[in-house]
Amino acid sequence: MLPVGPRPLGPDSLTWRYFGDARGMLLIVRAGVLQAMHPAIDAALQQHSDFFDNPWNRLLRSAPPILGVVYDGPRAGETGAWVRDQHRTIKGTDGQGRGYHALSPDAFYWAHATFFESMIAGQALFGTPLSEAACELLYEESVDWYALYGLTMRPVPPDYAAFREYWEHMVEEVLEPTAVAVGSFATAADLPAPYPWVPGPAWAALRPLINRGPSWIARGTLPERARMTLGLTWSGADERALRLLLAGVRTSWPLVPPPLRYMPRARAAFRREASALRNAA
Repeated sequence: MLPVGPRPLGPDSLTWRYFGDARGMLLIVRAGVLQAMHPAIDAALQQHSDFFDNPWNRLLRSAPPILGVVYDGPRAGETGAWVRDQHRTIKGTDGQGRGYHALSPDAFYWAHATFFESMIAGQALFGTPLSEAACELLYEESVDWYALYGLTMRPVPPDYAAFREYWEHMVEEVLEPTAVAVGSFATAADLPAPYPWVPGPAWAALRPLINRGPSWIARGTLPERARMTLGLTWSGADERALRLLLAGVRTSWPLVPPPLRYMPRARAAFRREASALRNAA
């Protein structure tokens, strides 16, 4: 049953456990491509953002506020309202003459759906696949999370089974080979550093890996139908290399110091909650 009002998530939620997982950064291009395959989101990115000028800055700049809607505790509703309001003026007409608005319920919910699905995909790929019961609970939490944006709940499926049907419908019948999605797989020798303070020599060394690695992972982990829609190829050698990479991540992850297993905003939230517990003791 859909919630009556926004209910911020807390440290006891599965979403806190999984959404800020640093391994999720390996799927950031995958989520971005799935979002950009929605024609309204593609048009918004083309006409109202600097995505093509500095794609990595655009991706990294967008992540912290979305994380805040999960991890900001009592202030999560304020963060959700801020994220929503950043989209109020993003509207126009796409290349096929279709009107769009970034706050269109179908487009805005699709972006949210990709974040939710990324948690399930991330655990299946890099960790331990979630049980059906865990997916159900995670989905219920995602509904509370979405309510924090203060938008209509009309497009939100009532349960996880309905969400899976919605997901298949979107992938099979709605997503398109848009310019931004297709362009995400193009390599650029002059790809700029995400931030001006990144040293030139360091970026020159990292650029080939960052230019190809995340988009290659996205190509191999996209739903097969989405990969076909975009006209992407994936060879047996690619699949074997991906399986080796996934196994390496799973094997080495326990060696990563616990604080570094989470993205900064999530890490700060766990520290905040631990401090509050100590002060209350």
